[in-house]
Amino acid sequence: MDSQDLHNRLEELRQGINFHNYRYHVLDAPIISDYEYDRLVIELKEIESQHPDWVTPDSPSQRAGAAPLEKFSKIRHPKPILSLANAFNEDDVVAWFDRISKLNNHIEATSFVVEPKIDGLTVVIHYKNGVFVQGATRGDGVVGEDITVNLKTVRTLPLYIPIDTKGRKPPSEFIVRGEAFILKDDFKKLNKRLKEAGENTYQNPRNTAAGSLRQLDPGLTAKRPLTILVYAIVSVDDGLPTTQIERLRFLSDLGFPVPEAKMCSTIKETIIAYNQYLDKRDELAYEADGVVIKINNLPLADQLGIVGKDPRGAIAYKFPAREVTTKLLDIGVNVGRTGVLTPFAILNPVEVGGVIVKHATLHNFDYIKDKDIRIGDRVAIKRAGDVIPYVIGPILDLRYGDEILFVPPNTCPTCGQPVEHLEGEVAWYCVNTSCPAQLIRNLEHFASQSAMDITGLGIKIVEQLVVNGLVKDVSDIYSITRNRLLDLDGFAEKKADNLLEAISESKNRKLDKLILALGIRGVGEVLASDLANIYFDLDKLAYASISDLQQIEGVGPNIAQSIVDWFGRQTNRNLLEKLRKVEVWPHEMFTDSKPIEKERFSGLTFVITGTIPGYNRDEIKQQIEENGGKVTDSISKNTNYLLVGEQPGSKLDKAKKLEVPVLDIEGLMKLIIEE
Repeated sequence: MDSQDLHNRLEELRQGINFHNYRYHVLDAPIISDYEYDRLVIELKEIESQHPDWVTPDSPSQRAGAAPLEKFSKIRHPKPILSLANAFNEDDVVAWFDRISKLNNHIEATSFVVEPKIDGLTVVIHYKNGVFVQGATRGDGVVGEDITVNLKTVRTLPLYIPIDTKGRKPPSEFIVRGEAFILKDDFKKLNKRLKEAGENTYQNPRNTAAGSLRQLDPGLTAKRPLTILVYAIVSVDDGLPTTQIERLRFLSDLGFPVPEAKMCSTIKETIIAYNQYLDKRDELAYEADGVVIKINNLPLADQLGIVGKDPRGAIAYKFPAREVTTKLLDIGVNVGRTGVLTPFAILNPVEVGGVIVKHATLHNFDYIKDKDIRIGDRVAIKRAGDVIPYVIGPILDLRYGDEILFVPPNTCPTCGQPVEHLEGEVAWYCVNTSCPAQLIRNLEHFASQSAMDITGLGIKIVEQLVVNGLVKDVSDIYSITRNRLLDLDGFAEKKADNLLEAISESKNRKLDKLILALGIRGVGEVLASDLANIYFDLDKLAYASISDLQQIEGVGPNIAQSIVDWFGRQTNRNLLEKLRKVEVWPHEMFTDSKPIEKERFSGLTFVITGTIPGYNRDEIKQQIEENGGKVTDSISKNTNYLLVGEQPGSKLDKAKKLEVPVLDIEGLMKLIIEE
């Protein structure tokens, strides 16, 4: 066979293999046997091995993976990859509809599309001239991780987009969004295979899918039965369909696997569609934690804008969390980064929504007392939002009298030092900053993105540094040598150099970042910024009095006391001197410029208390700040609103005494969107 004939055969094999991949992985309707398929792949690889210059990025042979990557690079998304607000009942959906109807009078006559909310990993996929060139995780919505090589191993993902049957082709720059996951049956088969091989099995499909796509070795990813559904077009181009249902059809015509979708003419029909999916939840081929209700008219949805990170034109209607009962075997106590003692339930293992739960949060010691939770009780547990398990309370009818009352510890369970409880606060604290349990968490916080932002210094490396005695406090990271790092497991020269470079670069952080990084109890990002702007350096802040600090908006007596106490401890003064010696000592420059205040919450101060199901506290805080407001940690006469969730604690009582207005999350959203 001459060169031209061989090249023609190569193209014939590629097209044939792609066609059979589509029949098998997308349509579930293969027309050849596995043996015949394998023979085609072998022939393809033989030709490509003879002519390496003929290998192209979209060749089926490239799905098998490449050499392990040292780390994931970052990819900035062309536009924000937004999350969705959650609804937990019919009233929430109707309230969402009412809110957006007030913003645009066309909403009441619009139609909706309801799609299952697949419990997987969001991916953003780039094509250029029809060829797959890049893929990323959602990340923080702005920047994701480059998982291009791993995505090539997902056989339901087209590596090349042909012109569809209607003669349409995608734009030259075409970006789509989808969900990568593992089917329930494939997950069972995977675990069965692992168990038979004597290997560890996995707990649930979602985490397995996410972990598989983030493997540094694409060869490992290729061994996982990953699949994908594509449901949105990220890139904007004239000529694309303008409704969600038409875009799904367009994507399907191009060869993408897409989710099933139900068209609904009214909001009431979306509720019916939700209930239909809920009824067949266990029959679905994949794990789903709800449905997504989308306005079908995409330009209309875009006109509604965004609240925080959530587009107003869609909402996730979550399925009810799974509830089960099990025996409470014991109550343990964790020591957090700031010394907070947090109780947790040690449970007789039980499956909740596909996950084996052995531990659950008990919130705080007051919660245990208020709920009369005792060791040995049969307790009800729930996974809030299908994520975090917590104890709802005891089943009193199953109490036999031999249950044991829990007594909070008087000393730290890790270091044995006395614990402290401030009046008016729910939490109990270990105030020993040398407490081993706090050191790892302090280091992790110190290096976090919101603080000193030391890339590569994650929890696993922090644990290595502490366990091997390289650090006794946070200042010691600036004295770590290259040779000491190379002695640690997993550290090669490049990894050591990268970490040392990141540590050195962190010396350039501003004062507010360092103040936050110190982990002073009660000092969050807002207060850290205020302290930096008022005191300009740590020397001045160290001599601030309680009365001086209480002049700052949002600083009450407890926070002022904790700041003074922190700077008053000899171990902390020693730490500051060590930071000064290693040149981590920023100064805030005085400036007369002030930020431009936004209209809606300009001049308003909020405090958040309790757990707000379905919402991340940082995202709520961001929404308030983006609307010109300020979030502080403690209630005072200057507080304008208290945002209350579940188990609010003493802040609610204090708000009532000070006559501070109280809001729930719905009330906050109304404040944000009302004209």
